[in-house]
Formats: sequence, C-alpha cells, structure tokens
Amino acid sequence: MFIDITLKITPSMISDAQGNEKKALSGHLGTHFDVMNKEFPLDYFERKGILFDVSGVVNRDITLSDIPLEQVYPHMFVAFYTGFIEKEGYGSSNYFHAHPQLSHELIEALLQKEISMIGVDFAGVRRGKDHTSTDQRCADRGVFVVENLCNLAEILKYGTGFQAYTSPMHFSHMTGLPCRVIARVFSSSAEKI
Repeated sequence: MFIDITLKITPSMISDAQGNEKKALSGHLGTHFDVMNKEFPLDYFERKGILFDVSGVVNRDITLSDIPLEQVYPHMFVAFYTGFIEKEGYGSSNYFHAHPQLSHELIEALLQKEISMIGVDFAGVRRGKDHTSTDQRCADRGVFVVENLCNLAEILKYGTGFQAYTSPMHFSHMTGLPCRVIARVFSSSAEKI
C-alpha cells in the first residue's frame, strides 16, 4: 500500500506561510528538502525507510536515547514522527519557530551511520540560527533533510519500516527543493519486495 506523506498545499496555507517565514516561497514551501549547494542524487529516489515514533518527547530535544540507533543502516531514509504538523498546523509562526528539534548528538550519530535522508513532520531538524548550518553540515555529508512531512501516523499502523520514494522538482541553484514523498508499506512479509 502507498501512503502520500507530502503536505498538500492550499492557497490559505501559502498566505500563512508567507506571513510567518520569509523563505516559504523560495523552494521551502510545504514538503521540501534542503539541498543547500548540492545535487540530489537520483539513486536517492528509492530508499529503505525507518520511522521513529518520538511523539512522547515534549519540552526538550529529541535525543539519541529516544531511538534504537542499532536499527539504522547506511543509505536509509530515517523519519521522525512527532505529530507536530497535525497538532500545530502548517504555516503559523509557532510552526516555524517553536517546533521540535533533534539534538546535535542525534544528528551526528545519524551522519556517522551514513544515511541518505532525515525526514521530519515539522519545519527543520534545528531551530533558529542552527537551522541553516545544520542543513549544510548534513548536505556536506551527503544527507538531505526533508521537512514538513505529514501522515506519518498512517505508516505506524503497519510498523516502522517502509520503502521511501522521494521525487524533487528539477530546479537548480536553490537551497530548497519542493518534493513529493511516498511511503510504501507492507501488511505482511509476503508483500515485501
């Protein structure tokens, strides 16, 4: 079964986002990844994915102790479900500036695992001044950060593993690329590829 984990954008969402985040229309609107000064490798289009339910983590960073890191392997799409996009709604000032974030230690551990992508259901793996520098650090290590995912709870109904299909727009010289992300989940081991 396929689940679209891409945020559907409406005109009112565009208006809200423009009013609360200056970069919202320069490739950073809705579901997108921060490509920085890199090219998205076409072989990243399809990746084994794992989803960590960290919705119980509140009022602190999501840390290494919140996930079983041993389940992460090279080249994976590693996603984090917080439920924030559903609770807060995309586009508000709070959405862009008070979202959850991953700890520096967790991000570094993921980079050490040589994954391909980090996906989150909020506006960035770090907030404020750390946002851009962390995106660049990830990109420099070949890891792209996919922001503003949704419907991640639907994946959890089938477990934590999925196949991720990420298709960015073919734009050039932009720091952010809008993309469509589809998760393929399996209801039984017989369905797995």
